[in-house]
Amino acid sequence: MSTYVSTRGRDPVGLADAVLNGMPLDGGLYVPTRRPTVGWPPPEGATPEWAAPLLIPGLEPEVIGRAARAACDFPFPLVELDDRRFVLELFHGPTQAFKDVGARFMANVVSRLVSESGATVTILVATSGDTGGAVASAFFGRPGIRVVALFPLDGVSERQRLQMTTLGANVDAVGVRGTFDDCQGLVKTCFADGELRRKHGLTSANSINVARLLPQAIYYLDAARRFDRPVHFVVPSGNLGNLCAGLFAAKSGMPHAGFTAAFNRNHGVADFLRGEPFVPRSSLRTVSNAMDVGDPSNLERVRWLYDDHADAIRADVRGDWVSDTETERTITDVYRRTGYVLDPHTAVAYASASRHDLGATPVVVLATAHPGKFPDVVERAIRAPVKIPPAIREARERNESMSVITPKLEELKRLLNRSSS
Repeated sequence: MSTYVSTRGRDPVGLADAVLNGMPLDGGLYVPTRRPTVGWPPPEGATPEWAAPLLIPGLEPEVIGRAARAACDFPFPLVELDDRRFVLELFHGPTQAFKDVGARFMANVVSRLVSESGATVTILVATSGDTGGAVASAFFGRPGIRVVALFPLDGVSERQRLQMTTLGANVDAVGVRGTFDDCQGLVKTCFADGELRRKHGLTSANSINVARLLPQAIYYLDAARRFDRPVHFVVPSGNLGNLCAGLFAAKSGMPHAGFTAAFNRNHGVADFLRGEPFVPRSSLRTVSNAMDVGDPSNLERVRWLYDDHADAIRADVRGDWVSDTETERTITDVYRRTGYVLDPHTAVAYASASRHDLGATPVVVLATAHPGKFPDVVERAIRAPVKIPPAIREARERNESMSVITPKLEELKRLLNRSSS
């Protein structure tokens, strides 16, 4: 049954092929052939993953439900910092980042597909920060699966790096002498090479992969059901997977009062949302490094959701951007005023939320990572030590192992061949 299709209108496939292929050969991204619909309001007593079988077609509902429950076995607290302004904490999973939800769901699904087919799969993933650690943790030690995680060598924090480089076993961490866009470009080039994909059984665990992206709609639905009126969501934005998941939730029937996509100095999409044409740009390094993306993949999915009508996108999504100076000042101000510690990415979103008065509308800022992952920035801003989660302390006690390459396809091919042998 063909339940997924390329955003470019071709290559209809079932869920197994969409997940294991990662990307269609036409260069688009997989999306459901029919846009998911969930009933609203949720059933009485519903748990966060109640809508997963409706959001993610292609497997038996009970299979999807189990995968979602296993992925969401940690809380998503809502913390009210100001009158009608809330922080949705998504960092209580094993790698202290919101990406644990999608990565763990995908790992459960891929493990089932691999065990049924007897295939060997290579997860090739580019990360600007937290994706690599979440994917490495989720797939660590799973039979028939290896992970090759590419990250910009000088573009992630030490603690983000250690979550990729200290696992070993079936996880290969690869530092690239370049930017996240270089890493993502290498991954996309590999997926465009049909022979290379077949040879290594390549698939992706970025938000490129539909099984990584769609489960993230779960926490939007869970947050929305806790309010008696539509919510405005403010989303720290880089590769746009998190925002896209929220828009899928909205299109599936979740009431909402709009979205703000909050960017750092990599604000090409913010400019697009303000009325300018989108022009891909080279990414710039900032203190909110996981958002340092100049040419986000998921803009194509956002456009697909709105039939490529830019004005319709802009009606639902406001674009905004925040400087490094304001990011750090926001961390300082919120800490002094409330004692709450924001990580740099959440601070970008919180600063943006603070600029706009939405009256009685509740505003939910998505907190995407634990501040303890970014001690250099956070401790400079609050002038105090930041709490280090136990999993990060444990990573610092393990030995590191990684490869280093330049952003050249031949170097990555040699590494893939070496890993497979």
